[in-house]
Amino acid sequence: MVPSILRRIIIALSAVSLASAVSPGFPYGSEKVRGVNLGGWLVLEPWITPSLFDNTGNSNIVDEWTFGQLQNHGTALAALQNHWNTWITEADFAAIAAAGLNHVRLPIGYWAFDVSAGEPYIQGQLPYLEKAVTWAGNHGLKVIVDLHGAPGSQNGFDNSGHRISFPQWQADQTNIQRTDAIIKTIANMYKDNTNVVPVIAPLNEPAGFDGEAVLDAVRQYWYDSYGNIRYPYGSSQESNTVVLLHDAFQPLSYWNGFMNLPGWQGVAMDTHIYQMFSDADVARTNAQHISAACQMEDSSKLGLWLIVGEWTPAMTDCAKYLNGRGIGARYDGSYPGSSYVGSCTGKTGSAASFSSDYKVFLRQSWEAQVITYEKVAGWIMWTWKAENADDWSYQAGLAGGWIPQDPTERKYPGICG
Repeated sequence: MVPSILRRIIIALSAVSLASAVSPGFPYGSEKVRGVNLGGWLVLEPWITPSLFDNTGNSNIVDEWTFGQLQNHGTALAALQNHWNTWITEADFAAIAAAGLNHVRLPIGYWAFDVSAGEPYIQGQLPYLEKAVTWAGNHGLKVIVDLHGAPGSQNGFDNSGHRISFPQWQADQTNIQRTDAIIKTIANMYKDNTNVVPVIAPLNEPAGFDGEAVLDAVRQYWYDSYGNIRYPYGSSQESNTVVLLHDAFQPLSYWNGFMNLPGWQGVAMDTHIYQMFSDADVARTNAQHISAACQMEDSSKLGLWLIVGEWTPAMTDCAKYLNGRGIGARYDGSYPGSSYVGSCTGKTGSAASFSSDYKVFLRQSWEAQVITYEKVAGWIMWTWKAENADDWSYQAGLAGGWIPQDPTERKYPGICG
């Protein structure tokens, strides 16, 4: 059901002329999004910064929830503040801009805005969000503010803040109402600064694969988010903020026609493409990985700008803790129930351990994906930096030569045939 406020708005718009098109601070659809995620900064991920977790000495600390729950508050706060101050600085924004990129996607958790009784999260992220927007403005970069974790967890992954066996966000209307309120807050923060923050992503990776109850909640939440982001002024005045919806792990065809009608303006779809989170994926040969990277689902009927908001040149799940702290890799058979494909040695960690052949493959993987994703509205690679997973790091790829200093440069222009 479309919320009543939106019905009134749409009726009012159709009674006059078509709604004027959104005018964000970037020409989506005509100029390509080329960006990178600032992963592991304002939302912890054990595989991006394993030292933060290993240094606790407690193997039960597996996400940001347990980081606050299972250690002394002062100790946890000091570790977080040091991390926030050092992991990403203005120098990173300068380097991202110097690499020819135009966007950063910035994950943040709901707990930066709202911690309720019994939730062990530690706050203090918001000043860094503000700094990030200032730094982006200083260096001509656009920011996508991405709500990466919602109350109850929308997917059960550690990157939602709370690693649990089944997501609970959709199971309690209070969770959704809290999330709506946070999106209103974010929309209000940036409604008049769309030249730097042209996009808000109201929820990262809701677990549509967990069934219709999740998808029903997500569809309604997307409608509510449209109203909250596009109409933050408390009137019929529209903002210029683009609403970036995640595909909820559904085929793009599932969303054909969704919010693609007269009256809906400024909506984009985010899809995440990885090739290492199943046994079949990690079993592919290099040539099969490249071939898969050159394929993309037809989005011609989607009717929305399509951005590949997460992807990586890496093609194994070898990075330490990638599948969760204390969980092994499918590639080397250390993940429960998986079969050995090959050794992880030289496939992740420091680039100093990478063979020249492996760096060539990473370059080919990067180019095949960029060529493919520039057939739609563009791409945002995951992630800018990682402590010990150079195969996933844009920064390390620039230094190691498998990512070009100019993202339009091609060594293998015909790699996708």
